Amino acid sequence: MTRHQLISRIRTTGSYLCVGLDSDLSRIPQHLKDAKDPIFEFNRQIIDATKDHCVAYKINTAFYEAEGVKGWESMERTVNYIPQTHFRIADAKRGDIGNTSTQYARAFFETLNFDAITVAPYMGEDSVRPFLEYKDKWTILLGLTSNAGAKDFELQPAANGLLYEKVLTTAAKWGSPDNLMYVIGATQADAFTRIRELTPAHFYLVPGVGAQGGSLEAISQKAMNADIGLLVNASRAVIYASNKEDFAEKARKVAAEYQAEMSGYLATVPATR
Repeated sequence: MTRHQLISRIRTTGSYLCVGLDSDLSRIPQHLKDAKDPIFEFNRQIIDATKDHCVAYKINTAFYEAEGVKGWESMERTVNYIPQTHFRIADAKRGDIGNTSTQYARAFFETLNFDAITVAPYMGEDSVRPFLEYKDKWTILLGLTSNAGAKDFELQPAANGLLYEKVLTTAAKWGSPDNLMYVIGATQADAFTRIRELTPAHFYLVPGVGAQGGSLEAISQKAMNADIGLLVNASRAVIYASNKEDFAEKARKVAAEYQAEMSGYLATVPATR
């Protein structure tokens, strides 16, 4: 998916919501557990219920890898079921020496046909380059994350700023706003003004809204640019809105509420030509 297509989809839908399919077999409704593929059946119903209210889905691969071969099969079925109109993110947090990253890129961009993958940047450019070489695919680099451990490295002084700032500005030279995004945690709302100054044109994938307590209003006000520049992820708040037979209906309701709020913020950003 190109940048233009992503922006157009956001405008058309009135939403920059990404639904996180962190589908945990232990948390899906009991009545689904007798299905041939319980995780896929759960995801299928969530996708059907929310697709009109979001523009992207993010599959956290750990929840699938933990189930072995069956989990990988569920993941493949899920990514193939997501409509082509929607942005499909593999939240895999890969990153290794070049020839290994090349195989990771093949796995997620060719075999599984995701549009984007999250990547850890700390092994440097050669570990990220294989992902960036794919046409119309996106590398989503970990920038400033929402976990408490961000203070251990990301928020440490480096050069004339903080380490995560050096990561953002250095990595910006490896790709472009057409193929490179950053993960910026919603719980780091106070940093968004500075981050937008450093990377004015890039999109951000923003986890941490919803169950982790990040403010959609604060993020939208501080981080939105002329091309919107945001994909805000909500996982548990949407997919686990209910653990009963009405789980999909409740997920739709929560996604629609996010869409309605986002539509209001989008109305303040003039459409660009």
